[in-house]
Amino acid sequence: MLGSGIFVLPGLAAAKTGPSIWLAYLIASFCVLPAALSQSELATAMPTSGGAYVYIERTFGPVFGTIAGFGLWLSLLMKSAFALVGFGAYLYVLAHIPLKITAIGFLGVIMILNVAGVKKVGQVQIIIVLLSVLGLIAILLYGLPQVNAENLVPVFTNGGLGLISTTAFVFISYAGVMAVTAVAEEIKNPKRNLPLAMLSALAFVTILYTLVTFTLVGNIPVSQLEQDIRPIYTLAHKLGGQAAGYVAALLGVITLTSMANSGVLAGSRFPFAMSRDKLLPEFWGKVHPRFTTPVTTIVLTCALMALVILFLDVAKIAKLASAFMVIMYIAVNSCVIVLRETSVQWYSPSYRSPMYPAIQIFGIVSGLVLLFLLGFVALFAILLIVVAGYAVYHYYGSSKVQRSGVLKIYGHRPALYFLYDRNQKDKSKQTVGNKKPSSQYLKRTNLDGVIATEAHVVVPLFGNERSSELLVEMGAAIAPQKKVQVVHLKEVPDQTMLDALLVDDVTVTSLNRRVGAMAEERMINVDFDAAVTHDLVKTVHAISDQTHCQWMVMGWDGKANDGLFVRNPMGWLVTHINSNFALYKDKGVRYIRKILVALRPGTDSHEFMAVCDNIAQFYKSSITLVRVVRPTDTAAYKEAVLAQSNSLLNSCGSPVEGLLLEGKDPVRTISETISEATAGYDLLITGTPRSHNWTHVLLGSGRDRFVESAACSVLRLTFNS
Repeated sequence: MLGSGIFVLPGLAAAKTGPSIWLAYLIASFCVLPAALSQSELATAMPTSGGAYVYIERTFGPVFGTIAGFGLWLSLLMKSAFALVGFGAYLYVLAHIPLKITAIGFLGVIMILNVAGVKKVGQVQIIIVLLSVLGLIAILLYGLPQVNAENLVPVFTNGGLGLISTTAFVFISYAGVMAVTAVAEEIKNPKRNLPLAMLSALAFVTILYTLVTFTLVGNIPVSQLEQDIRPIYTLAHKLGGQAAGYVAALLGVITLTSMANSGVLAGSRFPFAMSRDKLLPEFWGKVHPRFTTPVTTIVLTCALMALVILFLDVAKIAKLASAFMVIMYIAVNSCVIVLRETSVQWYSPSYRSPMYPAIQIFGIVSGLVLLFLLGFVALFAILLIVVAGYAVYHYYGSSKVQRSGVLKIYGHRPALYFLYDRNQKDKSKQTVGNKKPSSQYLKRTNLDGVIATEAHVVVPLFGNERSSELLVEMGAAIAPQKKVQVVHLKEVPDQTMLDALLVDDVTVTSLNRRVGAMAEERMINVDFDAAVTHDLVKTVHAISDQTHCQWMVMGWDGKANDGLFVRNPMGWLVTHINSNFALYKDKGVRYIRKILVALRPGTDSHEFMAVCDNIAQFYKSSITLVRVVRPTDTAAYKEAVLAQSNSLLNSCGSPVEGLLLEGKDPVRTISETISEATAGYDLLITGTPRSHNWTHVLLGSGRDRFVESAACSVLRLTFNS
């Protein structure tokens, strides 16, 4: 981070907002903070070379990944080129050498240093950063006491809009926050060190930037800074004379060289990662045989930097670099929202961003504002990158990769709700049949290696169940004397080779033994297997079709859908699965002796009660059927409801009784009394709401009130007929 943002940019930024430049840097850091928090979370979940490109590609798919890879590459490339232009300006103070020729000459040195290896780069960086920080602190100690209040007015030379525009302009000063994740694969203990490095660096540099720019405009009139691309030299010369100016110039030379060096280091990893993912030709991923560094992408990065230095002016380089970085930060914040809301199984970061999702939403909104204020040229450049990225993917990458982003897999709830008709079973089956067979994206472990072709009940296990044995047992209770297929599923990112995960681990072995012991004790027909997959819900869907199952039984936390933008795996399955669906909320109840049945409006009562009776007979328990009538209902209607309840109960072979409640709203009445009522029961069985209102469609159906208030375990049955 420490480089052109403070050694070159402040003079140009001061021309846009005046003495309030320090405030622009401070605001910019707050706009960067959400991305830093999001990036820290994403990095601990996916510590691999490529950084933000990898996160965007895994979340939104290879098309967006290709566009993001180019955008990130160009943003760091331009920032590094900007640093080298500043380097030339500072070197000119020490030796009158042409600026651009000098910059390109040192670019060659940087290229050689990067090819030689990360370790050597890191050793040089430590010394340079230490010298730079000490030099800037020395300037602060001398400059802050000499601040002239007259130089600080008027605070805003171009009003509030000028301040926000300047905030967007200096945004690139914090690009180093993102850069470190591009080499996450080469960092020791990334789950600890990445968040610690990113957040502590952001805090320190924010303080340093704010104080230095305040000292700058407090000592140097803005009119003298407007075209100055070596402001630290100007400030040091003002405070300490020619000698201090020379020291500051030397400090600027080594610091900007260091920053350009780190930019090449991080920027070159983006096309390298894209090549490994088959989004760019293989030669882009070539590694030096001796130094094991991505030599091809380092050379290409430096070549493009040379063109930028030769043909673009300083302000345009800074503006374009900021624009590319803003759009990437917006995408990074969006990644966290999508991955959190979908609850994709492989996403398990060791660090989680605080204040979710408010902090991510703030990052997205503030980024859009800054992007708009950067102007037409910046927006047009982004459009060109989008077109170029899409063209590269369409003509090269699309034939090489078969991956889908998480967002595409789990869909957009309002779109799915309106475009997908749940009654179109034949169409759904036809769609699945036209896709690749499950064996092409699913690999079984070597237990018995065979998933049943016929099973009445399928119980997928994802590793987060409270008790896998109880869930399997409930599946057997729903359909007694029928075969139960249990599959332990582990979802991994697309870039992970499935063949490398075919060895049974201790968790699967233990689970196999425990489920087998339960099946033997209960005398039920259970087949257990385990699998790894790139696409969890599609795999579950394929298994249900392969086994021709009548029931899919899964663990549940009481929540089937999430948010406006995405739906989680459970929501996708409930919408698309072709079998009946049972969601089991395990409250830790081991012995089921008393069952409370709460029918929802629209439930097929006879089919529903038949399943309830199966469960009651399996556990040798009793059934209580609760029905609700309104106070305004006639006595004849109440008698009819009671007669219907008795008819349903008489069809059961288990001990039964009826419970009649009064309330204006049947669902609300049951929900309000369910907590007290379920305290006397071991299992609540309920149905699925028949329909959703507009609030449910747009904002998510949220948590089931029946489940929230229940004191016992809950089973929610959905009949897909």
